[in-house]
Amino acid sequence: DGFELFCAWDDAPAVWTALTKAGEAHGLAPAGLGCRDTLRLEARLSLYGNEIDETTNPLEAGLGWVVKLDHGDFVGRDALVAIREAGLTRKLVGLITIGRGIARHGYPIVAVEGTPGRTPGEVLGVVTSGSPSPTTGLNVGLGYVPADLTKVGTPIGIEIRGKIIAAEVAKTPFYKRPVPSKA
Repeated sequence: DGFELFCAWDDAPAVWTALTKAGEAHGLAPAGLGCRDTLRLEARLSLYGNEIDETTNPLEAGLGWVVKLDHGDFVGRDALVAIREAGLTRKLVGLITIGRGIARHGYPIVAVEGTPGRTPGEVLGVVTSGSPSPTTGLNVGLGYVPADLTKVGTPIGIEIRGKIIAAEVAKTPFYKRPVPSKA
């Protein structure tokens, strides 16, 4: 678990010193942006500007659980119902690269030999986030692909610096913290 604290600029050094000193005995450790990004990626949590933005709808982003289309009216409900009824054209999926290569934000997702119904090299979508996963030991990512290519294990490629790196659609979240047993 983590926390974000907000305080007056001038108070920050004193707050930092007090927190780190008080937390020493409890294993408190500071964590930066890179840590936050890796953890949220492993947990399949969306980041605004990467997985979601003003052009994304919650259904394609896998956030349909946030909007209850059958629980009363709200702004945007009719538009989401229409999208659901028309069918999604793309969906956010987990990605794992096979071998060397790390999927990064903005890299093209392309068809490879074995991608159902597609020609190798055809651009399918885009990587929204990617990183080595210290918890799983895998190179993981998230990205948008056509809605008919979301089955776990579907072969795809990630174009990394002009080379196609083998990858596949993967189950998410990549890591889920175990529930502690009740003793």
